[in-house]
Amino acid sequence: MASASVSRDSAAQAIPSERAIPGWVPLLLGFLTAVGPISTDIYLPAFPAMEQSFQTDAGNVQMTLSIWFIGLALGQLTVGPLSDRFGRRGPMLAGNFIYAVASAVCAFAPDILTFSIARFVASIGASASLVVPTACVRDMVPDRNAGAKMLSRLVMVMGVVPILAPMLGGMVVAVVSWRVIFWASAVYGALCVGLVWFLLPETLPLQKRVSLSPFTLIARYTTLLKDRAFSSHALVTGFSTFMQFSYLTAAAFVFIKMFHFSPLHFSMLFGVFSVFMIGASQINGLLVGRIDSTRLLTGAVLVSMLGGILLVALVVWGKWYAGPAWQQHQVWFIIAAMLLTLAPTGIIFPNAMMGALADHPSLAGAAAALAGTMQYVLGALAGFTLGQFATTSALPMAGCMLFGTIMMFVMCQFRPKSAATA
Repeated sequence: MASASVSRDSAAQAIPSERAIPGWVPLLLGFLTAVGPISTDIYLPAFPAMEQSFQTDAGNVQMTLSIWFIGLALGQLTVGPLSDRFGRRGPMLAGNFIYAVASAVCAFAPDILTFSIARFVASIGASASLVVPTACVRDMVPDRNAGAKMLSRLVMVMGVVPILAPMLGGMVVAVVSWRVIFWASAVYGALCVGLVWFLLPETLPLQKRVSLSPFTLIARYTTLLKDRAFSSHALVTGFSTFMQFSYLTAAAFVFIKMFHFSPLHFSMLFGVFSVFMIGASQINGLLVGRIDSTRLLTGAVLVSMLGGILLVALVVWGKWYAGPAWQQHQVWFIIAAMLLTLAPTGIIFPNAMMGALADHPSLAGAAAALAGTMQYVLGALAGFTLGQFATTSALPMAGCMLFGTIMMFVMCQFRPKSAATA
């Protein structure tokens, strides 16, 4: 059994070139990466049912989402270096197994405390699927432009999830118990274990694996943080997440309570935003190679910031200056401005992430982990910030989204000249 495992690893020590990579590999990596997004989105419609089932208040149920984000942030810091030391397949197998078992515990949890603990453990396991596929891309495609193109294909696959997950979750809650959502999550985790075991090649050769100890781990992260190219690009992805989580946190209130969308219509709008982000990622895949990835990143950040400025201006105008006629139609202008702000993230993420990983081939796992941790820390900060404002206006959401785009622009200015002007 052991010899079979070794032969499997040695037979796929590295995939030679981008052209030699089978077309199903990005699809597989995207499917694995989607574990995190689907687990975040699919149970949001179940919050009221969970509140009633556990006989607790809404704040305790909402806190499980924060616990999920904390676990993802902490888990990535650990699993990234582990994948640099032991290869990519092992951490992926272990992480998805832990996620599957913990999701099953969530499904029959008798109280909110048990559920919260199981949810935290599940997030630790799911963190492997957020880190390792990105590191696999860096292993397989060292070239920055080609890597950004492959990441765009991953974004396409994982981007389908936000379209389907809330609607599926809402349908499940409407027909059967919310617990079915977590049984389905457990099955998803088990399926990922099978796919990794039978299909995912080992992309990190033995000779490229690095030692692991507390001291080397600290030194590794310190090295990455001191590198301007890594830090600036990683913070671009982080503030992009801040901007997106500002939208995720407040959008339901803005469109359902303020603009009187039904939950179904809101889910459809949620899907429209996701379709535009996926479309942008595919445009990025077509343009990378023709236009340098650093220029695409700068252009996308500028478009997103323009959308953020327009969004704040529309909200301010509608709240304090516009008449009744304008207020009847302002929602469509707000949606257009939000599309302009959100859609470029399909271009921003793959190019900024490859910029962060480009100069650190031997630390791809640690670099992806640290960048991912920054994303979820800043995403959680967005949720906390919006929680400090009264839910009487769309302005807090618009202001936080604009702040995220401005900080992306600022981080772009901190990139090394060779990266910023290439």
